[in-house]
Amino acid sequence: MKFAASDFDGTLFRNDTITEEDAAAIRAWRKAGHKFGVVSGRDYGILVPMLIHYKVTYDYLATNNGGLITDADGTPLFESEIAPETLAAIAKLPLVQKSFHYALAAAGVTYLCHEGEGSWQRPEATEWGAPIQTVKEEDLSHLPKKVHQFALGYTTPEASAATAEEINAHFGTEVHAFPNRCALDIVPLGIHKEQAIAGALKCMKWEGAEIYAIGDEVNDLPMIEAYNGFTVDTARDEIKAKARRAYKSVGAMLLDNM
Repeated sequence: MKFAASDFDGTLFRNDTITEEDAAAIRAWRKAGHKFGVVSGRDYGILVPMLIHYKVTYDYLATNNGGLITDADGTPLFESEIAPETLAAIAKLPLVQKSFHYALAAAGVTYLCHEGEGSWQRPEATEWGAPIQTVKEEDLSHLPKKVHQFALGYTTPEASAATAEEINAHFGTEVHAFPNRCALDIVPLGIHKEQAIAGALKCMKWEGAEIYAIGDEVNDLPMIEAYNGFTVDTARDEIKAKARRAYKSVGAMLLDNM
């Protein structure tokens, strides 16, 4: 059995779409008896409606960079948590305050505050019918559900990267911040896409499967490097340098390794 793990944004979802060719290749891969899932920084509530819309089938999902792992039916198999007091402290950092949203992902809902012009969280949630709840910044230390990921947004990749450095310098023993273009994902220390794959394999009892990972950004490097993975031809050169090969699409990678 072969196990495929694909990043979403910039890898499977490119130019604001998922091609029918990619969706068909995924169906063929699964029909051959192999497993496929998406390993993404996105929230479960937004990712699933998008996959359904583009007719992408899957056997598991690892959302929030591995902070939440679910089976094909959406049953949570693993949940991480950022300590509430850490969420509140991170929110007060100077560069964090410049983000145009604070989006905090939990099982079944995304909490949203500090929302400003340029934020894509509410428009995307509205478009895809994802559950979203507005909270106040003072609520971050006592939200009712475990927060798997704290996401920020900026106007430039440079601003996102600088904020990641600030967060990792102050809270690097508790969390890790992954810049992804203009977005920034903060997860508990030890949560990353390599761990997401290992966790999915363990939870689904698929240990021993051949692993085929593909991604295109910094937060994909843990799985690309750990599993001798792949990238897409639109990835930056520094990502391509870490990958075994660059393919034109996820579907091309699957068909080539069927």
